[in-house]
Amino acid sequence: MGAACAVLAVAVTGCGGGEDPDAGTNGVGKLPAAKIESKARAAAQRAETVHLSGNVVSQGRTYKLDMRLAKDGAKGELTTKAAAFQLLRVGDALYLKANAAFWAGEKGGGSGKPSQAAGKLDGKYVKVPASDPVYQRFSGFTDKDTLLAGLLGLHGKLTAGNRGDIDGVRTVRVAAGAGSGGTLDVSLEGTPYPLRLQRAGGAGVVRLADWGRSVDLKAPPRDQVVDYGSKISGKR
Repeated sequence: MGAACAVLAVAVTGCGGGEDPDAGTNGVGKLPAAKIESKARAAAQRAETVHLSGNVVSQGRTYKLDMRLAKDGAKGELTTKAAAFQLLRVGDALYLKANAAFWAGEKGGGSGKPSQAAGKLDGKYVKVPASDPVYQRFSGFTDKDTLLAGLLGLHGKLTAGNRGDIDGVRTVRVAAGAGSGGTLDVSLEGTPYPLRLQRAGGAGVVRLADWGRSVDLKAPPRDQVVDYGSKISGKR
């Protein structure tokens, strides 16, 4: 019996023992918490693409995101309390598609011109110049590396060990110190990608999926584009 246990120990935890929670995994569950976080962030940085969805609270505003991010651009939808709109970035060119009410709010009041301009923008892809405040505010949601760097950083003392699964994929959870922390669920299968982030202080929960899956990015048809810089009056 003892000899049999010795032979089988390579494949199982041993006769009479419990099942090894890391059996068949990528092994990151055995690492210290800081190392798991580091590997997850490195995997995210190396990946060409990701689908990010969920809620993020930034500067007192809650944003609902459903974005497909790539190294050279992104596309998807961003929703706030006031409006929902589509974002598309191809290289340095940022397009925003929203209704007239959104643009009326962006362009402010004054002599009736803003409402006329907002009407021109309704339902069109607006090519926003990099110097415009709209570009500055929303382009970060289309920048994979910048967005993930801001989201994935956990602060405070890290602990790990709790196991779970997300959409059938086994995970290990990294948790940061109380009050400053948040949690990060990292895949135990294949590449140790981050799969879910819960930000501290109720600042949002995001899911990360489709790592490395192709994202089709191309500029919208010309007849659906309005050039914000040269055709729209009433700029701030």
